Amino acid sequence: MVIPVLDQLAYTRQCVESLQAEGVPPEAILVIDNGSTDDTPQWLAQQPRLRRLRNPVNLGCGGAWTQGCVLSDSDWVVLLNNDVLSGPQAIPRLIEAAERQGLDVASPALVEGPLDYDFAAHAQAFCDRMSGVVRRGWFHGVCFAVRRSVFERIGFPDTDRRLGGREDVEFLVRCLREGVPVGTVGDALFHHFGSITQKALKLETGQAELGDRLHFYQRVGMGWWARKRFKRERLRKARQWVADERGTRGFTLHMQRQQGRWVDVEHL
Repeated sequence: MVIPVLDQLAYTRQCVESLQAEGVPPEAILVIDNGSTDDTPQWLAQQPRLRRLRNPVNLGCGGAWTQGCVLSDSDWVVLLNNDVLSGPQAIPRLIEAAERQGLDVASPALVEGPLDYDFAAHAQAFCDRMSGVVRRGWFHGVCFAVRRSVFERIGFPDTDRRLGGREDVEFLVRCLREGVPVGTVGDALFHHFGSITQKALKLETGQAELGDRLHFYQRVGMGWWARKRFKRERLRKARQWVADERGTRGFTLHMQRQQGRWVDVEHL
């Protein structure tokens, strides 16, 4: 399990504690510090059972993820953000669901936004109701498990810093083009506070976007018309999934908290 971090120690601490509380042994967690200037290095040094690596500069998510993939010898490598909380047994359930569904890359269901609700109770009820639900052809970059054979087939996450947070979509595009079975499953749930590190970097630098959108499309070989079709198809799939899941199960695999209410996410 690979977690890139850049400052934001409070989120890193609660993420690691949440994972351990839900069945992940500390020895299975690799925290890659991308040059933090807060108390992150000191805290990590006080966690002898956690694996850790410090980069003198920020290599970005893609660079840190790839470092972790190279260093791991597990059959499954889980790549995730640090601003998350694990639902009940989320990682073991995610891997079990992926193998049961025949997926080589898989993400858990996701709730995003403020933690203004009882996550533990909601997560248990959610997983009981949504077990067996799968969105084939999509995973998200907040947390995704990758079977090692995928790296041998299509390579590691892109380390190009100009992608600026689109490393997961670039990896998704490569998976889809090569026929790698990917999906998001309802058997596991994560709470995501919402791209905390990226928001902090945008505030610090004054940039509206950290990456170059056009560079991303060039990187994946999409011209103007291909971009339009890609966006339109993602929107169509998201709306269909929401309608199907809400109609049959009462929840959807990607939701947001807004002013104390549940809101379905109809985009990817």
